[in-house]
Amino acid sequence: MDEVKAACQATSEIAVSDGYLRIATATPKIRVGDVAGNAAAILECVDAAVRAGARVLALPELCLTGYTCGDLFHDRALLRAAESALSGLLEDTSDTPLLFTVGLPVAHRENVYNCVAACCAGRLLGLTVKRHLPNYGEFYEQRWFAPAPMNGAGFIPFAGQDPVPLMGGIVYTCSDPGLEDVRIGVEVCEDLWVPNPPSVDMALSGGATVILNASASSEVLGKSAYRRSLVSGQSARLYCAYAYANAGEGESTTDLVFSGENLIAENGSIVASTSLFSREMAVADVDLEKLTAERRRSNTWRAGEWCMGHLQTIDFSFAETGEDAPAAGESIADAPNQPAVLPAEDTELLLNSALDVLRPAPRTPFVPADPTQRAASCEEILDLQAAGLKTRLAHTGTHSAVIGLSGGLDSTLALLVTVRAFDMLGLPRTGVHAVSMPGFGTTGRTKSNAERLAEQLGVDFRTIAIGGAVRAHFADIGHDPSVTDVTYENAQARERTQVLMDLSNELGGFVIGTGDLSELALGWATYNADHMSMYGVNAGVPKTLVRHLVSHAADSLGGETAAILRDILDTPVSPELLPPGGDGEIAQCTEELVGPYELHDFFLFHMMRYGFAPGKIYRMACRAFAEPGVDGAPAYEPATILFWLRTFYRRFFAQQFKRSCLPDGPKVGSVSVSPRGDWRMPSDASAALWLEEIDSLTV
Repeated sequence: MDEVKAACQATSEIAVSDGYLRIATATPKIRVGDVAGNAAAILECVDAAVRAGARVLALPELCLTGYTCGDLFHDRALLRAAESALSGLLEDTSDTPLLFTVGLPVAHRENVYNCVAACCAGRLLGLTVKRHLPNYGEFYEQRWFAPAPMNGAGFIPFAGQDPVPLMGGIVYTCSDPGLEDVRIGVEVCEDLWVPNPPSVDMALSGGATVILNASASSEVLGKSAYRRSLVSGQSARLYCAYAYANAGEGESTTDLVFSGENLIAENGSIVASTSLFSREMAVADVDLEKLTAERRRSNTWRAGEWCMGHLQTIDFSFAETGEDAPAAGESIADAPNQPAVLPAEDTELLLNSALDVLRPAPRTPFVPADPTQRAASCEEILDLQAAGLKTRLAHTGTHSAVIGLSGGLDSTLALLVTVRAFDMLGLPRTGVHAVSMPGFGTTGRTKSNAERLAEQLGVDFRTIAIGGAVRAHFADIGHDPSVTDVTYENAQARERTQVLMDLSNELGGFVIGTGDLSELALGWATYNADHMSMYGVNAGVPKTLVRHLVSHAADSLGGETAAILRDILDTPVSPELLPPGGDGEIAQCTEELVGPYELHDFFLFHMMRYGFAPGKIYRMACRAFAEPGVDGAPAYEPATILFWLRTFYRRFFAQQFKRSCLPDGPKVGSVSVSPRGDWRMPSDASAALWLEEIDSLTV
């Protein structure tokens, strides 16, 4: 990886940040009531998080005293010791660029509150009070604590610092340059388990992108799975990172056991976790740019009347505060003296580049890595494709379909889907008409595979040679057939489409499109030829996924059909529009001309799904493709990735006019180029801005 990073930096601007924030959750080994010892254990966790490169650390509920102190929470000695210990922790971390939380009891007037202190660079930022106090089953918190006041208890001096907010909803916003997306909310254990968690307000009204949960969730059979579902679900609903720190070893075992399970989720997925009873630290890089992109694209993600609105926003800096810092309860913007704020050049070290993340992006974002999940996804996608076609056939009363079957991957998938749709409708498969249209580049291998597959599936098969018609067309337009240029190629593609369209009229059916999502993104389709159909079943399926769908079909069907499908999978991807080589083999390999589809699918996903800039996508790809894939897919050098990235953006912009008039077809994943759905872009949009950024990555 070091070599790849060096090579990538040689073609990149120095000092880049791609919006990755490293966060950690940990469980200190405590003793109930041993405040000084617990503070030392907390400091060890802080040091470990800093060594791991984390900028945010979540620690468990009441970890400074222990959650299981019982009636000791009303003891003044314990309360004073907790406040004093927090003061010591702030002093010990005054030069530490880490925001961390500490759970402790806080006495104010007639109440004791279950609080989480947010600390950064020696400054106490605020005290979040637990809103929902469980008093059922094994829990008895209302005996000792008061819930967070609806409007907050105001600002109170605490731990030797100036007044800080004491309330149930606080969002900590980073004031350092370039870190505007670092907005952190805090909630406490049970607050997550209620119908309307405080984190909803923190995210919707306060813009929190990271939620820290300080918890003391006892362990019983089956609770871990439910806890995980809550954490992942909340991160999905709020488009946020959710870090959950749980109490563990050292809590009283009089009646309960605490497992110390720590979790980090990002937008619905658990990205880091610890084993039960392990006392390990969970660390993950969360992509704040991705989370912000998800919020921007969802017009239903808006603050509504249901938001309570009782929030306090507190600015903070990862810099050491120093003598000119404002009072902790003041907004930095309103402070008479500005706090020490990190210079812009230093903040680049606080958010990570894609080259430095612990969890590189998957090589194939459209394809699940887990074989079981992948098989289930493939089956569901085939059903989605077939269901779309089935509905269209039923709506039009059509009992006939025409497919150009080349023996390649895309037309094979289209045939499999069409057969499935006919089976769903109870229509005879003979109503599916597969047509081989050999041209100047057709090889015996692909034609044979097409014919054999049609026979195995029980569909009608016919051969209509196009050579004569194309030669006559060359004569009509005055083209020299020895010149194998774009006219030579596209004339064949358009003749094939004319044959299919006319045949569909003859048979009373309609033409099934075979082009896939990757081809549409790159414009790798002949306008008004394979670009056009009456229903494009593959329009939402990228090339990397097409391979797995056909492979899944082979596994499901077995026998001779599987053997044919596997040979199709082993055939080079080609439009077969140029004459074969002297050995009769395919002379035109698509990926040699347009680039590797696994790279283009990677670029496509992150550009369209999250709106990432070319530089970030480049660095993500350098990391993702640094090593060969588990399936034997090659590694790619940074220079190679950069070359094809430029090709992708150039073609994507230049070929929008083809996508502006696409036929109907089902969306099957989170990315689509349909002009009626996911992607509305002018055909004459300039690519200059994006190409300029790519060129800036070049030495």
